[in-house]
Amino acid sequence: MSAAPEHGLEPRYQWPIPPAGGWTADDLDRIPGLPPHSELLDGSLVLMSPQTAFHARTMRLLENALLDLAPPELDVMREMTIRLDAKNRPEPDILVFREEANTGPDQTWYEPEDVVLAIEVVSPDSVERDRDVKPAKYAAAGVLHFWRVEEERGLPIIYSYELDPATKAYSTPTVHRERLELKVPFPIEIDLTSIDRRRSSARSSGSDNSAE
Repeated sequence: MSAAPEHGLEPRYQWPIPPAGGWTADDLDRIPGLPPHSELLDGSLVLMSPQTAFHARTMRLLENALLDLAPPELDVMREMTIRLDAKNRPEPDILVFREEANTGPDQTWYEPEDVVLAIEVVSPDSVERDRDVKPAKYAAAGVLHFWRVEEERGLPIIYSYELDPATKAYSTPTVHRERLELKVPFPIEIDLTSIDRRRSSARSSGSDNSAE
């Protein structure tokens, strides 16, 4: 009887072996068999953990709201990479970028100078990356605005940052609970308590019916 594969991996699966000096941003499109939403930080591959319901609902809320609010010259996309440099291609959860940066259906990344806003929704395995590593890299590359989203009692809290072009660093964040209101990069108002609007509507409908 053959031994069971360790960690639940298929016996024929092989991890990609990095070249000397690590992977490059261009390699990310060529490495066979990578899981969806893999990203590159300092030449090393970062593989995503399974997504939580909070993470998915927060992305849906923010993507839909920003699509409604963004001016025509800007576009909104979720889970697309930014090619910061030859060794770094992170994948923010949501991007707002210049419409003219779209190059076609096969596009897999955007330039940092075209990105107006990068949003990271923090997961248990990405706390250090989303709080420290990625914001520093986005700022150094010139990404104008960055939001870090965390969870508190089931609701999103948003920390919004704006780039100081003189220092190439983000300013002290503004913290938004229950409602997000900003004037930059364009006027934005989002009810953060509506993250679970569909389920809340169903509960309200059920209560109304029972009252009858």
